[in-house]
Amino acid sequence: MVRVKAHELRGKPKDELVKQLNTLKQELSQLRVAKVTGGAASKLGKIRVVRKSIARVLTVSSHSQRDNLKKYYRKKKYKPIDLRPKLTRAKRRQLTKFERTRKTLRQHKKDIHFPQRIYAVRS
Repeated sequence: MVRVKAHELRGKPKDELVKQLNTLKQELSQLRVAKVTGGAASKLGKIRVVRKSIARVLTVSSHSQRDNLKKYYRKKKYKPIDLRPKLTRAKRRQLTKFERTRKTLRQHKKDIHFPQRIYAVRS
């Protein structure tokens, strides 16, 4: 089988990718049998190409699956951990803007009943 290109795989639907993956795996098993039985050098060199092609197919399928999940969870309140932004540990634990600006009931009453005084300054 010819080397598989990732950009060609991206347009294909999932069932086609699965079918191609199965054919590649089957070909790999045949090449491994040929290796054990002492096959030609051309077949032995082909094992690496087939393995890399399998990796490409799996990568493209997982990327498309992640894209679909991202679209699904875009408007949801909670997302799975692997779809959330990584950031740093400190940034993840930081208060949100809403949490930072909240005031206690006591502080709110204090601000209402005793507002900041405004003084006129003579020049």
